[in-house]
Amino acid sequence: MRTVLNLQPGKKVYFASDFHLGAPTHAESLLRERQVVSWLDTIKADAQVVFLMGDLFDFWFEYKMVVPKGYTRFFGKLAELADMGIALKIFVGNHDLWMKDYFTQEFGAEIITDPQQYEIAGHSLYLAHGDGLGPGDYAYKKLKGVFQNKFCQFLFGRIVHPNLGMKLGNAWSLNSWKKNRANDRVHAFQNGDKELLYSYCKELQAKGEFYDYYVFGHRHCVLDLPLERGARYINIGDWIIFYSYAVLDESGLELKKWNERILG
Repeated sequence: MRTVLNLQPGKKVYFASDFHLGAPTHAESLLRERQVVSWLDTIKADAQVVFLMGDLFDFWFEYKMVVPKGYTRFFGKLAELADMGIALKIFVGNHDLWMKDYFTQEFGAEIITDPQQYEIAGHSLYLAHGDGLGPGDYAYKKLKGVFQNKFCQFLFGRIVHPNLGMKLGNAWSLNSWKKNRANDRVHAFQNGDKELLYSYCKELQAKGEFYDYYVFGHRHCVLDLPLERGARYINIGDWIIFYSYAVLDESGLELKKWNERILG
């Protein structure tokens, strides 16, 4: 079922993904956080809805009474946007699967765990972070099932002290970071069936699920590829390499790059 969002005159919808705040070092993360905050400050004048499409953090786990330290500039800007009446919709990614109610309580954000369908300003959209979708990648799909299991989350939250839990999680994420940065081919377009999300879009169309735009993060590459019936597969990139985002209004969806660089 498609959720209908009516745009107010002069307003736009923004999409960004894969900030990976917290990695690989505090200094580098802080620089990236400032860039994200500066971008959010720029778009607040005409933003009606901001979709944050997952992996906002390199690791995130909400204990019942504890949230990870840091990210104060980012949180402050989210609070400002929320207080201005801008709707925040946050997809959980494979690095921040363990979001619970903190962002809802503090910023009124909607936390989204599954692909969603929208009708916005006359355009139909299929939105998801992108992890675990498409053919193959079976090992990760099994691992994701464990990570999303409520009982496993309960055990981790009750048994593992936050200091140890965050240390283990950050170590795991940093290892993933180093592995992916050492092999940037994983962030380049993989032709044909190797581009899993592109194949996934084709599978959806084969089932009769047609949209104007299929929008994802996760892949850390900026892609705008044609599908049947004039549809587009859009990957909005990341804020590690590309500093890219997408914006939607009545005229359609456009990929853009944040040009400002904060040098610290």
